[in-house]
Amino acid sequence: MTGRFDSSISFEGLFSGRYRKPTVILILAPLIITTWKYFGSKHFYFIQFADVFSINGNPALTAELYTFVSAFLLMGVVPYLVIRFVFGESLVDYGVQIGDWSFGWKAFAVMAPVMVLLTIPSASMPDFIAEYPLYKGAGSSAGAFLFHALSYLFFYLGWEMLFRGFMQFGLRGLGDWNAILIQTSLSCIAHIGKPTGEIYSSILGALVWGIVVFRSRSLLYVLAVHWLLGVALDWFIVFG
Repeated sequence: MTGRFDSSISFEGLFSGRYRKPTVILILAPLIITTWKYFGSKHFYFIQFADVFSINGNPALTAELYTFVSAFLLMGVVPYLVIRFVFGESLVDYGVQIGDWSFGWKAFAVMAPVMVLLTIPSASMPDFIAEYPLYKGAGSSAGAFLFHALSYLFFYLGWEMLFRGFMQFGLRGLGDWNAILIQTSLSCIAHIGKPTGEIYSSILGALVWGIVVFRSRSLLYVLAVHWLLGVALDWFIVFG
């Protein structure tokens, strides 16, 4: 029995053969998420950098951009570098492609209005109003909101690349449902600290979006829906 236990936790082959990719992904993913949560947040910016650097003398706006760019670099660029230079694979294999356009646009057409409608009741809830938009000055003008919405895309590019791209496609060798469930679990954990309703709804969202990503073979359609969800919520909060 002891010999069997020792064999089951042996490091032999952990970083080689069929174990190599899931090992790298499952170690790197929580490191990326934790690093972003602690060092990529606007809270960290205000503590460490607000007194020494701000864009146009506006620390609140800079904090938002810091958060979005940090997400893009940590969740998007780092996985890309691993895929390209560690795995030696193409981003196409991780959903960075048009994929099944016929299915994708139909899925978007169904999901988009549902997501927008779901943001309307959330926009009147105190915990959502306290949390969003990340930059409270986003509602000062149409131009400010447009800049906020476009900047927000950097966050969602990073998020989808990490969870539905790097993790879900990368862990597909463990089984499609296992890959979806793993990214769902970690994406839910990454939402801790957000409004309660958002945390619970993130579970259902990750499951549905995980299915759509595999079916369409692309991150594009879920990326568009996820971004639209965030922008719509902010719109109804500041202009609703």
